[in-house]
Amino acid sequence: MTLSFFDQFMSPTLLGIPLIALALTLPWILFPQPSSRWMNNRLLTLQSWFIRQFTQQIFLPVNIPGHKWASLLTSLMLFLISVNMLGLLPYTFTPTTQLSLNMAFAVPLWLATVIIGLRNQPTHALGHLLPEGTPTLLIPVLIIIETISLFIRPLALGVRLTANLTAGHLLIQLIATAAFVLLPIMPTTAILTSILLFLLTLLEVAVAMIQAYVFVLLLSLYLQETV
Repeated sequence: MTLSFFDQFMSPTLLGIPLIALALTLPWILFPQPSSRWMNNRLLTLQSWFIRQFTQQIFLPVNIPGHKWASLLTSLMLFLISVNMLGLLPYTFTPTTQLSLNMAFAVPLWLATVIIGLRNQPTHALGHLLPEGTPTLLIPVLIIIETISLFIRPLALGVRLTANLTAGHLLIQLIATAAFVLLPIMPTTAILTSILLFLLTLLEVAVAMIQAYVFVLLLSLYLQETV
């Protein structure tokens, strides 16, 4: 029983073909494409308004050279929100519960911010490793600590997204199993458990959106330090 709870995080296959590719492609099919008409429908208007508000909010503290990342980070934000939300539907698979996928997003983007900082402002980028006014005896220790914290950033991005989504899915399955078992024995308790399950599902919808926002927000903060 304990092992079956983690079966939901395994990539499903059909005829030997992993369906994670379908799960990664589906969000792009669901979003409507911009049209050349002067007047758009309500869905396209709402989508354009959301993208515009999100881009302004994320890149408000970022300098002008960093605005080149707007399309990339906005697309990543929409993709993560879509995948996280679709994973809450029954009989679906959430690719972002896989640490390998999240690290595949986090490591290249973090490495790009580091390379841009070293290329554009090498002195300023290396200056983050040693705070100003540090005592002489603490200089080697602080350089090692700051270097470790720099290399932990992509791991923190991937683990944060994976842990939050995995914990939420496990908690939903545990409470749903408890409600199913208690239904013939204690109907009142099962109904209360089902209400708790519904509230937890609403919370997980919020977590799915917030975690995607936090992932992109932290990347924009890393970019702000380099540009």
